[in-house]
Amino acid sequence: MTIESAYGRRRISIFDATLRDGEQAPGNAMSPEQKLPLALAAEAYGADIIEAGFPGSSPADAEATRLIAESLTTARFATFNRASTVDVRKSMEAGGARPNHQVQICGTGSDLHLEHKRGITRAESVQEVRDAIRLAVELGATDVSFGVEDASRGSKDHIEALVTAAVEDGATTVILADTTGCATPQEYGDLCAAVRSWIGDDIVLSTHCHDDMGLSLANALAGIQAGADEVQATLGGIGERAGNTPLEELASVLSHKGEQFGASVELKLNGLYPAYLLLAQTIALAPLRNKSVFGVNAFATEAGIHQAGILKNPINYEYLDPHLFGRDRQLLVGRHSGRSVLRYLLDRMDLPADETLVQSLYEELVESRPPGEADELNDLAQRLAVRFDEAGAR
Repeated sequence: MTIESAYGRRRISIFDATLRDGEQAPGNAMSPEQKLPLALAAEAYGADIIEAGFPGSSPADAEATRLIAESLTTARFATFNRASTVDVRKSMEAGGARPNHQVQICGTGSDLHLEHKRGITRAESVQEVRDAIRLAVELGATDVSFGVEDASRGSKDHIEALVTAAVEDGATTVILADTTGCATPQEYGDLCAAVRSWIGDDIVLSTHCHDDMGLSLANALAGIQAGADEVQATLGGIGERAGNTPLEELASVLSHKGEQFGASVELKLNGLYPAYLLLAQTIALAPLRNKSVFGVNAFATEAGIHQAGILKNPINYEYLDPHLFGRDRQLLVGRHSGRSVLRYLLDRMDLPADETLVQSLYEELVESRPPGEADELNDLAQRLAVRFDEAGAR
């Protein structure tokens, strides 16, 4: 379903799966009370749909769904369900027949899963999807999505049978899951293109990609190029095993390179990092140095050549503006720093930056530092001020 953004490009809907798929990974469990502020943060930065949980899996997920359903004012929320009438009943009890409740039903997309996980036939898998969707509609659901689990390893004729049945019985969104992260962008894009040709333009096509081979973002982008309208993603890419499509990385690509994909997102980018910090605090997620957008070093540099370029104009080494994402630029002074940062500080402090002094300070404050030790600019400026005060006193 094509929706144009303010840029005249296709507007990609953002489905935030942090609180369900993201929570399923070891160490990421959250209480209902912890999920609520994260859901509100997702609504604040502009997520279109927030996955509240899997009510059929536990009373805690049912309670989280109730809390989130009662609190959201602009975003939709989704509940996850197997192709099970029992699951659907529990989701409808927890989330209610609200217009902003998306009932997400997951069907079995590959022969591998049918044989080794489910022990059912293709025909049986299609019928259980029909039964679950029909019940959801009967119970008052007005927004039903159908997800094809393990779609990237499924045969296209079986996926077509599942998708066709789901749409016939009331699904208005189709989700293609690269459940094991095994697809390449070409493979996943081809699958999305095939499904788009079956369902037409009136049904939303959504991606759900895992990062087992580091391709979740690339696959989601391939899906967009093939006609997908929505991306399921998580803050920081948390999720099963290696995780899911990182929401912030998708946002950075489409906000900077959207014209190449004919697509855009409408998110408050500066709200993403505060939401991530809240998530990290909630689940005790350790900071990573080399993570894009959210990493400790994403907008920090210690290298002298880079610092010299940034001091002249940040665009020399920063393609992404840190402030756009609610972050600050950091210039750290350590053993890899050069003399340019000292000249910059001396000038800022209205002190003469003659080369003899610069070299003396470099040897004292930079070159002699132990490996791994560094100061932020303000800290180094304070040390310089103390040094010059002491020198003046003498």
